Amino acid sequence: MNMLRQFNDAIAYIESNLLHDIDYRQMARIAGCSEYHFRRMFSFLAGMSLADYIRRRKLSRAAELLQSSDIKIIDLALQLGYESPEAFSKAFQALHGVLPSHAKKNNTMLKMVSPLSFQLTIRGGKEMNYRLVEKEPFYVVGYKKTITLQFEGVNPQLNELYSRLTPEVIAELKALSNIEPNGIVNVSTNFTDRTIEGSELDQYIGVATTTERSDRFDVLPVAASIWAVFEVIGPFPQALQDTWANIYAQWFPSSGYELTGGPEMLWNESPDTSKPNYRSEIWIPVRSIES
Repeated sequence: MNMLRQFNDAIAYIESNLLHDIDYRQMARIAGCSEYHFRRMFSFLAGMSLADYIRRRKLSRAAELLQSSDIKIIDLALQLGYESPEAFSKAFQALHGVLPSHAKKNNTMLKMVSPLSFQLTIRGGKEMNYRLVEKEPFYVVGYKKTITLQFEGVNPQLNELYSRLTPEVIAELKALSNIEPNGIVNVSTNFTDRTIEGSELDQYIGVATTTERSDRFDVLPVAASIWAVFEVIGPFPQALQDTWANIYAQWFPSSGYELTGGPEMLWNESPDTSKPNYRSEIWIPVRSIES
């Protein structure tokens, strides 16, 4: 599997279909992985969502056509997949700062979004400690809250969730913990893209267990899967952030595995994150790309 070539082939497919409907399933087939995995990998590596990249490339191409041809705005809007000229004009102005009609005029400042390409970067031979764990179906039992992603500052929604973990609740949950990862875990699920601030996901804080019912807590069923478990040791949260980056930039491209779309778990050794050699584990459900 040549992920670099396949991802660039998928970008070429996007470029050849900017003025047509883009088939995301076909794009994923070209990339040699599932649509979910391609979207997540793209977002992490490119620093923007796949949908945002395609939108920006379409609007960049639109500016080029408006300046170099006699195409009508209404025809261009329909070609780009917008429901109306008004919707197209609004999106065009959001990117370029001017209406499409102004783009035809001389000396109009427009933005050019160049096509993206994935290139090999030689990095230091940094070790990653990981293991693969095959797990039967299990449950996460604890508290659930739908939260909005916030990249800076304290997230009050997360604080509210953590505040429910009184010593009594922690003891009660730990009594239910009977499988790996042992103890309290943070679980993220039902998200499409964790690189977009303001997007929503379901956050659980609880324990992994074979107990499938609880009158007191929320319960998340988790399907049987192979889990890639990454050990993180170092200052929190920097070591954790570095490991996430290495998982996407180094491990997935060479591992032969892809994301399943299932919940992702984070285990921390203790609530005290001040130790310089603080230990965590990242649990990600994966499947073989060949399967």
